[in-house]
Amino acid sequence: MGEPLRRIIPEDDMEELAPDAGAAEREERIRKLEKKEHNRLRRLYKELPPKRKALADGMIAEAARLRARCDVLWDELAKSGEWELFSQSPDTEPYERERPASRIYTATNKAYQNIIKQLDDMLPQEIADPIRQNGGFNVD
Repeated sequence: MGEPLRRIIPEDDMEELAPDAGAAEREERIRKLEKKEHNRLRRLYKELPPKRKALADGMIAEAARLRARCDVLWDELAKSGEWELFSQSPDTEPYERERPASRIYTATNKAYQNIIKQLDDMLPQEIADPIRQNGGFNVD
């Protein structure tokens, strides 16, 4: 068996996602986005062979969680930018640094893309080849 799944965004870092929104509102938005993405991915990968579908179900659930969090992080970064002025103390000159949400977004998006690649690789060749030739899925 592989390593157990772990949270990509630790609970402590969730507060940075949207400082102007309440935690409950943010989590509700993430849940709605996650459900929508889960349904979308299930439709996309419905042609997986039955033996692979059981494995894919967990990957689809994790990909949906990652995508929902990426969307929320992206909104935060669009509002406040990827960089911020930061100072260790009032006595030191502030300097620009990458926002923690930016690093979290990059890691979360990379994990999402990795799972999608694994799911794509699970598709039977007769289904995967036409999709690749057309440049991807034609599903919204």
